[in-house]
Amino acid sequence: MDISSVGDVYQQLNKHNLNMLESVYHQNVVFEDAAHRLEGWERLEQYFSALYKNVEHCQFVIEERHQSGQDGFLTWTMQLQHPKLKSGRLILVKGVSHMKFRDSKVIYHRDYFDLGEMLYEHLPVLGKIIIAIKTRLGQ
Repeated sequence: MDISSVGDVYQQLNKHNLNMLESVYHQNVVFEDAAHRLEGWERLEQYFSALYKNVEHCQFVIEERHQSGQDGFLTWTMQLQHPKLKSGRLILVKGVSHMKFRDSKVIYHRDYFDLGEMLYEHLPVLGKIIIAIKTRLGQ
């Protein structure tokens, strides 16, 4: 398994084929993103199942793949539709994943993305506040 193979899996991923992830992740994987830190394949599997359960659409478009030895990076855009975010309309979130490999599987996975861009900006009251803050910071 290498970073290109992982990218291929993520581009195919949907709520009906989450079992593909088992071929990617090491049993002792550590997964981190802006809101979570999970340890072990079982916890990661539960996380993905819960994540995909309520989404209408979630697709990753992999833009770049880089690997040096046992470390790899993917840049991506996630296309997300969730009934409780942005009135169910499509949200685009750009991000980067850093992965480390052991025994030809991902042992460490860290996602970097703007949680506000994905979640907070699309909540009814909080969204307006977050966007106003970002606008003021940019002035």
